[in-house]
Amino acid sequence: MTRGVILAAPHSGSGKTTVTLGLLRALSARGVRVQGAKSGPDYIDPRFHAHSCGQPCVNLDAWAMGPKRLSALLHGADLVLIEGAMGLFDGAPPTGKGAVADLARLYGIPVILVVDVSRMAQSVAAIVAGFARHDPEVHIGGIILNKVGSPRHEAMLRAALAPLDIPVLGALHRNGDLSLPSRHLGLVQAEEREDLDVFLDRAGKIVGETVDLDAVAILANDITTLPAHPRTAPPAQTIAVAEDAAFAFSYPHLLADWRAQGAEVRLFSPLAGDTTPVADLIYLPGGYPELHAGRIANNHHFLQALREAAARRAVYGECGGFMVLGDGMVDGQGVRHKMAGLLRLETSFAQRKLSLGYRDAQVAGGPFHGRWKAHEFHYATTLKSEGQPFAASQDAEGSDLGPTGLRAGSVSGSFLHLIDRI
Repeated sequence: MTRGVILAAPHSGSGKTTVTLGLLRALSARGVRVQGAKSGPDYIDPRFHAHSCGQPCVNLDAWAMGPKRLSALLHGADLVLIEGAMGLFDGAPPTGKGAVADLARLYGIPVILVVDVSRMAQSVAAIVAGFARHDPEVHIGGIILNKVGSPRHEAMLRAALAPLDIPVLGALHRNGDLSLPSRHLGLVQAEEREDLDVFLDRAGKIVGETVDLDAVAILANDITTLPAHPRTAPPAQTIAVAEDAAFAFSYPHLLADWRAQGAEVRLFSPLAGDTTPVADLIYLPGGYPELHAGRIANNHHFLQALREAAARRAVYGECGGFMVLGDGMVDGQGVRHKMAGLLRLETSFAQRKLSLGYRDAQVAGGPFHGRWKAHEFHYATTLKSEGQPFAASQDAEGSDLGPTGLRAGSVSGSFLHLIDRI
């Protein structure tokens, strides 16, 4: 039987990720078969989760995924720590659908509220009380105080919280060694940190010494799960998927669906100079191609392989991969780099513009044709986009966003990250 608990917070930046990573490391060091999960459309935090405990991390997106998909994704796990995104009740407009609170209701498991107390004392009780009473279907089972200033500060916080009868499971004092560097789109990727294991060991030690691990494990409730059942058909029989620091944002649940239905997924790294595998579909996921634009532009074998593949096979790019399929990309320093030239697309990071939100997409054709739940999160400015659209899209409120992306023969792509079929 799978058991689970949710790590959430009143707002972003409260330290959920650090606390979750420390708990995963500390519990796995005790021999607990613990697994991480991440609420919402996040590609970066799950890699940290997996490194922390040696178990794969799944995305649980209550906006894009139905109850059956969400229940099947946790099948086979023992203890799952679900890290929330943003604040506990924050989701897509207009109603907040997709918040981690939706997972608490669906799974019937308690929430551990991680509270950044660096700028408060007794007021912490009002905040926790408000979250505890806001929705009777969402149970606040415990509190972890983060960024505590001193033993005296901790004593004041605990005294203020005592009347609420919600257990304080631990208190982490301010510690610069527990900071995680970030950039646009989120944290610096796990694979880019040479000191990752040192950091995770340190986080596990500190969390293990300051948080009651037994109480966390006892607090977890049983989750009714369903056997894994793939929902998305493979877009091709053999699929070459780029995977490295430039192309890191592919969803594990989609790759698992394809493999479960007999497709062969072949991973390769353009940055490492891997030969592009022969496949029915070449899939370039999103990531940080703008940080490696020079290396990509100078990898003539990779770009030529894309051009040759496009003559007889399908080529698909998503967000960063979409930009690589275009004519050119301008990096943050204003330097233009020639890309594959398969789509009439020019993009720039010299003047960044944030595009963010969930999307309902009707893909017009190609290997991913049909209706999809998707999301968009990038800082690129489009300088030129000419050709047939990849999809028609709406935002989470149902407002028409018009055509998006491009198609040209067997080549297609857009800034959309496809999550699940509708």
